[in-house]
Amino acid sequence: MEEVSTGALVPAVKPEPVSSSATVAAAALPPAAAPPPPEVAGDAAAAGASAAEQLDRDFLCPICMQVIKDAFLTSCGHSFCYMCITTHLRNKNDCPCCGHFLNSHQIFPNFMLDKLLKKTSARQVSKTASPIEHFRVALQQGCPVSIKELDSLLVFLAEKKRKMEQEEAERNMQILLDFLHCLRKQKVEELHEIQNDLQYIKEDINSVERHRIELYRARDRYSVKLRMLGDDHSMRKPWPSSMEKTPSGFTSSNISTQGNLSSGSLQSKKMETKAQVSSHGLQRKDTLSGSDSQHMNQSSLSVTRKKRVHAQFTDLQECYLQKRRQLANQPHFQDEKDKNVIHREGYNAGLAHFQSVLSTFTRYSRLRVIAELRHEDLFHTANIVSSIEFDRDDELFATAGVSRRIKVFDFSTVVNEPTDVHCPVVEMTTRSKLSCLSWNKYAKNHIASSDYEGIVTVWDVDTRQSLMEYEEHEKRAWSVDFSRTEPSMLVSGSDDCKVKVWCTRQEASVLNIDMKANICCVKYNPGSSNHIAVGSADHHIHYYDLRNISQPLHVFTGHRKAVSYVKFLSNNELASASTDSTLRLWDVKENLPVRTFRGHTNEKNFVGLTVNSEYIACGSETNEVYVYHKEISKHVTSHKFGSPDPDDPDDDAGSYFISAVCWKSDSPTMLTANSQGTIKVLVLAA
Repeated sequence: MEEVSTGALVPAVKPEPVSSSATVAAAALPPAAAPPPPEVAGDAAAAGASAAEQLDRDFLCPICMQVIKDAFLTSCGHSFCYMCITTHLRNKNDCPCCGHFLNSHQIFPNFMLDKLLKKTSARQVSKTASPIEHFRVALQQGCPVSIKELDSLLVFLAEKKRKMEQEEAERNMQILLDFLHCLRKQKVEELHEIQNDLQYIKEDINSVERHRIELYRARDRYSVKLRMLGDDHSMRKPWPSSMEKTPSGFTSSNISTQGNLSSGSLQSKKMETKAQVSSHGLQRKDTLSGSDSQHMNQSSLSVTRKKRVHAQFTDLQECYLQKRRQLANQPHFQDEKDKNVIHREGYNAGLAHFQSVLSTFTRYSRLRVIAELRHEDLFHTANIVSSIEFDRDDELFATAGVSRRIKVFDFSTVVNEPTDVHCPVVEMTTRSKLSCLSWNKYAKNHIASSDYEGIVTVWDVDTRQSLMEYEEHEKRAWSVDFSRTEPSMLVSGSDDCKVKVWCTRQEASVLNIDMKANICCVKYNPGSSNHIAVGSADHHIHYYDLRNISQPLHVFTGHRKAVSYVKFLSNNELASASTDSTLRLWDVKENLPVRTFRGHTNEKNFVGLTVNSEYIACGSETNEVYVYHKEISKHVTSHKFGSPDPDDPDDDAGSYFISAVCWKSDSPTMLTANSQGTIKVLVLAA
């Protein structure tokens, strides 16, 4: 509602009733002595206030615009603060008000104005002073007060003081009591949570102990069976020197029943029998020593895994409690996708899931290099690999980068033939530097690329020819991705702030999303051709339903810099990378942040991101590859690329960075490449 501008209103005071005698007396008064009507009194009060305000303005120094202190009068009749006018006359020889010539010998103390100022200040103090202050001033001015009055006043003040102290103490006690109640409530809730956690732990210990006993019994049964089988086999095996097989059947070697054996042949037979027994014993000792060695290796591995648990105990504890609380009353049912979890009767779902996490997390501690090759080009000195991707069957992998070439290699050849230089099985030349590749997951021979000129191209690897070229982007295209559920659809994002959806059966884009910031990455949801995730330079991830592009389904916020990559671990789990040196995991079903991963360094470059069902891997600007488990914030392991030419002292390995990474489906094998053109095949190892 619009306010109406009105003048200041004087509050109306209700007049007190007057007696008839007072009315008569007032009427008998002469006109000059009669009280003025309320309107006249109000005007007089307003005039008085205006006059007082004008008087206050007259007491202001024209230089500092504050109440004059130590008033001095000039020869031209103006008053100033002593410090103000003397400071002015050091620089100029004129009056600040009228400009009349003036020097320091023409200013004089204004005693009258000082006296008025002191009286005015005293009146102001009296208006705002408390009763105690008035009483103190009265005593200082010699107001007569008797001893009895002072005693009664002191008693009253003492009672007033005690009352105020009591009220203050009550207020403090109430504040303390409120705090203690809140603290008690919080601690009771924490205690209840701890008691529940202890109950979960007790139940899980009982379950694990019960199943461990079952495993021990099963192991003992298998050991007994193996021992019985071994003994049975040794009993059935004939002694080679005691019996010989002849065409007519089994007979004694020298027909000992006829008594023709000599003492020498009998002695040699005994020696052969002893040798056979001794040889058999040595074989059993070798077998035992081999099993002991294997047992020692298993024991050492167990100790190593326990050390990993203690090193990440806090994160593992949070993971266990989170899963146990979420799935407290749900029994475990074996899921087809849950390959790491063994179905055990009586296991809680939270315990089963945590066992899977613990198993996969402690299984590996390092990355081992199993193959390495150089992505060299005779015609281009720059060898940065911007993208590296496996095909549908993980048999081929393609690389692309600033060398303007797509190179396709046979993975088994690279791994099984140890040589530094491998020739690609297919090579395709492009017009511009390449930023991203995406294999079609249905048509094995189709691959899409995006380049620095904004062109999105679909290639046929068999014919080495482009099938479609889309040139609608106005600036560099950073990302392209084929849909997993609709093989003819692909999406791209560009520096022109546009996301475009393409169909390989059409020459123009079928959808266009205009955004406010540069697009750094796009990715289809693996379970739907209608949902895409878009990473942008506005630090956000925009999750769209392509059936309604007027606004995103959700905007995930949390990164502090541009989002460089987005990848789906599953239909509901999305990982993102940013130049704020963090990875983040999101739940796109519940629209919630799940976890933040830190450890690598990424402030300006595209360093790659790859995911599988359990692990997330990315590059670092320290020329290292980092691997994270999706349930733990700290990295599991890392691998640093060394200089390819250690004999070259001018080779600055610190200036290189990891530029592309790619898991081989759900296996522990990964392809990695750096800005120098070195490609390594790494595998997670214990």
